[in-house]
Amino acid sequence: MTRTGTIHGIAGLLIWRLDLTDPTRPNPTRLPPMTLSPLYIKAIAACGTLAVCSAAGAAAPSVADASGNCCRIVELRQYITYPGKRDVLATLFEREFIEPQEAAGIRVLAQFRDLNDPYRFTWLRGFASMEARKQSLGDFYFGPLWKKYRNEANATLYDNDDVLLLRPASNGAGFATAGRERDSGKPAGLIVATLYHFGQEVAPAFIAQFDRQLSPLFERHGAQTLGRFVSDNSVNTFAQLPVRENAHVYAWFARFDDRAAYDRYLGALAEDTEWREHFAPLYKSLARPPETLMLSPTARSLLR
Repeated sequence: MTRTGTIHGIAGLLIWRLDLTDPTRPNPTRLPPMTLSPLYIKAIAACGTLAVCSAAGAAAPSVADASGNCCRIVELRQYITYPGKRDVLATLFEREFIEPQEAAGIRVLAQFRDLNDPYRFTWLRGFASMEARKQSLGDFYFGPLWKKYRNEANATLYDNDDVLLLRPASNGAGFATAGRERDSGKPAGLIVATLYHFGQEVAPAFIAQFDRQLSPLFERHGAQTLGRFVSDNSVNTFAQLPVRENAHVYAWFARFDDRAAYDRYLGALAEDTEWREHFAPLYKSLARPPETLMLSPTARSLLR
C-alpha cells in the first residue's frame, strides 16, 4: 500500500501491541470512534494524500515552546525488539509512520539504533501540550489503516512500555529543529543521551547549575548540546499508552561527529579538574548511576 492511503490512525499498532501483552486493556476493535480534531481534518483536507503532504513538505502544526524550540512535551520511547527484527521495525517505521503522525500534529523528532543494545529501537516525538497529546494520539491511533500493519509490527516487538514523558528543563532548552530537513542527506553523527535519575523532583538549583556550569564544561570538550529536559509528571492523558510514572529524570542530549570524537571528549573530561570537582557531588545526589544511551540515527531521523 502506498502513502496515498488514509491518514487516520496508522500507529494504532502500538495500542494493539499493548492489548496483546495486557489482557486487562480494552480490545481496540470495541472502542468507540474518536472525534477528529479540526487541526487533523485540516491537515487531511489541505494535503489530500500522504504523498502530496510529503512532496509538498507540508508543515506540521506548531509544537514549539515559547523560545521556538521543540517541544513543550517530549516522549522518549525505548522499544525492545526480537532478535533480528530491529531493522525490520526501523524500515517499517520510516516508510509508514512518520508523515501520518506529523499530519496529526505530532512532531517526530528522531529514530535511533542503540549501539549498546542490538535489540533496542529508540525514538522521540513531541507535542504542543498534554491536552494536544491526547487529541493527536487519539486522532492517530484509531482508524482502519493501522490494521494493515499491526501484524508486521507486532512480529518485531517484545516490549514497548519504556516511555519517559519530558519537558524542556528551562526556556530555550528544547530541540532546535528550525531549518532541519528530514531527508537532507547530511551525515549522521553519534547522539548520546544521558539520564540522571533523582529520588525526587529535579531541583531548580540543579537545573540552574547544569545550565551555568556543567553544560559549558561539557561543550568546552566537544559535546554539541541538542536539548535538556526534565520529567513531566502530568497525568497521562492517553492511558492506552503507558508511561513511566513517578520518574524524576534530568535528560540531556548531545551530538558528536562519531565514536572517536566521543572518546576524545571523555578523555578530555577525565583530565579536567573542574569535572572531577563536580563528579562526586553529582553522583552522590543521584538515586542510581546515570543511564547513557549511545544512539545511531536512522536514515530519516530529523536529529542526526
